[in-house]
Amino acid sequence: MQSSSALPVRQGVFYTAIAATAWGTGGAVAAELYDVGGSSPISVSFWRFLTGLGLLLTAHLVRRIRRPETALSLRATYAAHPRRALVTGLGLAVYQTAYFASVQQAGLTVATMVTLGSGPVLVAVGARLTLSERTGGAGTAAVVSGVIGLVLLMCGAHGNTGPAPLLGIGYALLSAAGYAGVTLLDRFSGRKNAGGAFEATVTGFAVGTVCLLPMALLEGVLPDMEHAARTLILILYLGAVPTALAYTLFFVGLGAVRATTASVVALVEPLTAAVIGILVFDERLNATILTGTALLLFSVLFLAADEGGGRAATGRTPDPSADHDRNTSYLARQAND
Repeated sequence: MQSSSALPVRQGVFYTAIAATAWGTGGAVAAELYDVGGSSPISVSFWRFLTGLGLLLTAHLVRRIRRPETALSLRATYAAHPRRALVTGLGLAVYQTAYFASVQQAGLTVATMVTLGSGPVLVAVGARLTLSERTGGAGTAAVVSGVIGLVLLMCGAHGNTGPAPLLGIGYALLSAAGYAGVTLLDRFSGRKNAGGAFEATVTGFAVGTVCLLPMALLEGVLPDMEHAARTLILILYLGAVPTALAYTLFFVGLGAVRATTASVVALVEPLTAAVIGILVFDERLNATILTGTALLLFSVLFLAADEGGGRAATGRTPDPSADHDRNTSYLARQAND
């Protein structure tokens, strides 16, 4: 398999954008499962993880049969980086469950905007502290634009977007924290390891499924099967497109672009969610929310400009590992524990 770190930057951004578009449909499917299957956020997350894990394992087996020389062992991947798998799995479980709870309380559009709007801010701070990633003027403008957009979204949320908007925003911020942790960890791992992004995705979802199982059993794991065919189709889609496909592309893309850039490019997700929320769920957005949305989307342009400017200033072929600060040697030792 091609090393994720060998990808061109543009291809990494493209993979991240596809993943974000797929994610934008995930909240809508979860909202449908609440209505059709009577499911809870934890139950929806569990079935998403379990279905996605099954599809990822199937793909892994096919790859090992067809290309045994390039497909890595899942056991070896986990044994080499157990901390990466555990943190990724736990972070994904927190991120997804809190996001689905936010959709339930604040509505699809606001939940997605707040989660992905606050994510870049948390990632930017974390990347500066742990990965020594520096942001230029455009990067700073992106973070500022994202923060202002987030504040406007919080001020503009009202009852038309969900039953408990402020509670939903709290869940969204918790989701963003889990997202930021997974993004930073896999960005660091993508720099230090040749390949293995797909296998790391599989092991991460296996850990996440195990983490969610006890809570799902306590809350009631089986959905209402009154509309069995529709429920099963929704669960299968949730596990296939915004899970198995999207996360594989996202983790591979992280090897080619900076963590902050990937998190902001992923703001394509709120745009997708907003369109679905308005057209399908008849969510009403006021001028304040629309302004905040626009500011969040402007962050994509700012970060793209910052990424391109950083590459041009160095006058070299993109090599994500070359700008990795020596101070991360301690993190490398910890990641290999």
